[in-house]
Amino acid sequence: MTTHIRFSIVICSINPLKFAEVSEMYESLLANFHFEIIGIRDARSLAEGYNRGLRQARGDIVIFSHDDILILDPNFAQKISARLQDFDILGFAGTRYLESEYWWKMDIPWASGAIANTHGDSINLSVWNTDPWPVVDGIQAIDGLCIMARQETAREIGFDATVFDGFHLYDLDFSFSAWRASKKLGVCCDIPIIHASFGNFGEIHQKYARLFRAKHQNALPCPSHSASPHKGRCTPVSDSRALTKIWRQEFFRRRAIALGSPEQFRCPDPEPDEIAQSFHNGFDS
Repeated sequence: MTTHIRFSIVICSINPLKFAEVSEMYESLLANFHFEIIGIRDARSLAEGYNRGLRQARGDIVIFSHDDILILDPNFAQKISARLQDFDILGFAGTRYLESEYWWKMDIPWASGAIANTHGDSINLSVWNTDPWPVVDGIQAIDGLCIMARQETAREIGFDATVFDGFHLYDLDFSFSAWRASKKLGVCCDIPIIHASFGNFGEIHQKYARLFRAKHQNALPCPSHSASPHKGRCTPVSDSRALTKIWRQEFFRRRAIALGSPEQFRCPDPEPDEIAQSFHNGFDS
């Protein structure tokens, strides 16, 4: 049955095939909702493109989406529409403590969420803190692969297309600016998602990192260690079916305890079942 909640999906894409594939995904996920898909084919930057799409958006909820993601949860729309009654902005990974332009730098317990990335023919699952389940609250900054926001919040905050006139750190600036404006941000941990990218942290990224630090210098703490991305921890997964089997609370909590401080994760630690054990053994430490 169609609900009264309306979605606007804004996608910046210069690749017709990617745009068609991600649009088909959203059409399936939002089949029981009113929705529109706004394609921006000539964005000068992601901030400029998202602002242009936002001006056209008529939905109660606006989703700013990369064109290379795959969401595997058929209940995605129901979950997001319910959770945005309590939150202003939602994402799939982020941090409760932002120290630099790398949101995952503080690692567990501050970094939160779970994202699968494709690398060649493999799928790699990265897991950070997932407590409280299923939505980690108190988030300061969110990764930009998919940002979901109330329309009024998105319009109030907006994307800074003047400073971030490229394709880097528009997401951290948007979400951190929202947090600084006392908006409530959360990270959804129970929605399987695959991103066909690991990001690019080269010279251009460094340029926008300097701009980000300059803009938010009064709100960022003094770094406790050097600001550089680390390898992170992930496990290979054979396919999307295997990914959805292990994408659950108990498995993620075991990983968080193994990688972080046990004192910060109070939860039962049952014996891993056969599926979880097989993937547990594949993690890099």
